[in-house]
Amino acid sequence: MNQYLIVSKVDRLEEYLELATEYGVGFEINDFFDPEVLDCEERQQEIINCYLSKGLPKGSTMHGAFFDVIVFSNDARIREVSKLRMKQSMEIAEKLGVVGVVFHANSNPQVPGAIYENQVVERTVAYLEELLIQYPNISIYLENMFEKRSDILVRISEQLKKYQNYGVCFDYAHASISGTPISEWVEGLAPYVKHMHINDNNLQEDLHLALGKGEIDWKQFFEYVELYFSSCSILIETTLPENQKLSLEYIKDKR
Repeated sequence: MNQYLIVSKVDRLEEYLELATEYGVGFEINDFFDPEVLDCEERQQEIINCYLSKGLPKGSTMHGAFFDVIVFSNDARIREVSKLRMKQSMEIAEKLGVVGVVFHANSNPQVPGAIYENQVVERTVAYLEELLIQYPNISIYLENMFEKRSDILVRISEQLKKYQNYGVCFDYAHASISGTPISEWVEGLAPYVKHMHINDNNLQEDLHLALGKGEIDWKQFFEYVELYFSSCSILIETTLPENQKLSLEYIKDKR
């Protein structure tokens, strides 16, 4: 059975906690991908203390750093900073006691060719492997972001599937605007998916709308969940509590 999660941010934490209690959902904490927060240990600790004092719902996760995080870059300094941000994310996750951290694959579909794709796969695998070994009690979920097809995530996942704490975060909304049929994404990633992100859009832009407020075929989505993703955690990736409530009610009506 799926566990649903909602985005949480510390500035409206009480409202998120009310929703968590009412609907039995967990959090995916979204306070720690901000570079300004990652550069201020005092602010990090304030946010961590706030969450710990209130208590995190069971099964909560965290979104890791993703702005300009490119561990496969040709620039050694960019790789260094990217690795630092990911390591910081894992350290924060350990302090919070969350079950998993989401990172973006971040490959660029505008750069074609085997040389680039091989570099993405090899360098991503190499660093994720380090983190998976160092933090065996925290899952790492690698999310499709800019990718137009599932190929790169499949290749990465084939090498990392041996780690129990590795899985794909399948962002259904991103896949829906990729130009590749959603069925191809599902068939390619299904063996590796442990976590999902959902929100609605117009099938052209990543709008993060409440479910039912765009054009995604949610009947088809729930059919895929039943067939392939019945044990995955699913994040409703809208930030406003009112849109989260709309989405949770939509799911209640559709399931």
